[in-house]
Amino acid sequence: MAPTSEKATIVLVHGAFAESSSWNGVIAELQKAGHTVIAAANPLRGVASDAACVSKVVSSISGPVVMVGHSYGGQVVSNVKSNGNVKALVYVSAFAPEAGESGAGLAAKFPGSTLEQALAPPIPLEGGDVDLSILQDKFHEQFAADLPEAESALMAATQRPVSGSALNDPSGEPSWKTIPSYFIYGDADKCLPPQGLGWMAARAASKKTVVVGGGSHVVMISNSTVVAKLIVEAAASV
Repeated sequence: MAPTSEKATIVLVHGAFAESSSWNGVIAELQKAGHTVIAAANPLRGVASDAACVSKVVSSISGPVVMVGHSYGGQVVSNVKSNGNVKALVYVSAFAPEAGESGAGLAAKFPGSTLEQALAPPIPLEGGDVDLSILQDKFHEQFAADLPEAESALMAATQRPVSGSALNDPSGEPSWKTIPSYFIYGDADKCLPPQGLGWMAARAASKKTVVVGGGSHVVMISNSTVVAKLIVEAAASV
């Protein structure tokens, strides 16, 4: 794929129990590198509807796009439909599902996730669905152990709940089969087992995989420079 002189726009998609500000450190680095950045709002309501929402953002952009997904956001990124302008995918501690796979199923495929034990009692929704969040007193250890406790306490208070159906929705045909992908994750992730993250990266024929020593589930916050560097590298390839 021949590089283009036009810098790619970077679209960042947050995952469950997070929100767009989780990308702040990465955004600052990408902007310094000359990229236009959009941290898309991920509704966290269901794979198809969330992907449709982000697809509208991507399709409104002229020029090349690099899509970046964190955690459940990786499943959304994998299902985004574009006008052909998405040129690279970056998975940050993220699901990269095959068609028919769900986030919950992938998280349980390999041992190591302690997320289920850290969840708060589900909040019932209309239609029989539920909203899921992480107990605030377990958030630091479960989600962001490599951050200062005061910082993770703020994240715990502002976390966005995800619907139970979103984590169990089957994925469609994934874009990583036709678009080059890059992966980065921490080897101390307690939400998605590192073994599973490495397996998904290998299955997707990752162009480059970075494993952050001691990294938690939120390496985009604790290691924002390293994550941004990989995104810039992915963007340079297009």
